[in-house]
Amino acid sequence: MQDKIKYELEFQIHSSPQLLYQYISTPSGLSEWFADNVNSRGEIYTFIWDDSEEQAKLVRKKSGESVKFKWVASEDDAFFEFKIVVDEITKDVSLLITDFTEEEELDEAKMLWENQISDLKHVLGSV
Repeated sequence: MQDKIKYELEFQIHSSPQLLYQYISTPSGLSEWFADNVNSRGEIYTFIWDDSEEQAKLVRKKSGESVKFKWVASEDDAFFEFKIVVDEITKDVSLLITDFTEEEELDEAKMLWENQISDLKHVLGSV
């Protein structure tokens, strides 16, 4: 198995950090844009898309700032993280995403995130 590479993407989101945090940290918020449905039992979140489902463990949660998940089925140290960044001067809000993928799938992975964030912006009315 090939090692995955870490990459980061940053998206400007026209939303309050508090509202954005609800959409990246709660099962109901995540099911609005990230997956078809999301359930949680304690720190295990189940993400459901069409006919497939994946479980991720909530590794870290900083209230109002960030959430970090690790796929349960993954045997490596890969994780995905959502971090809210507020520019001190302009007060612009960005969502910083950290994820891992195989090198040959990097472009496809970035495109998938761009589509997901487009859905998030629609839900937030941030288009």
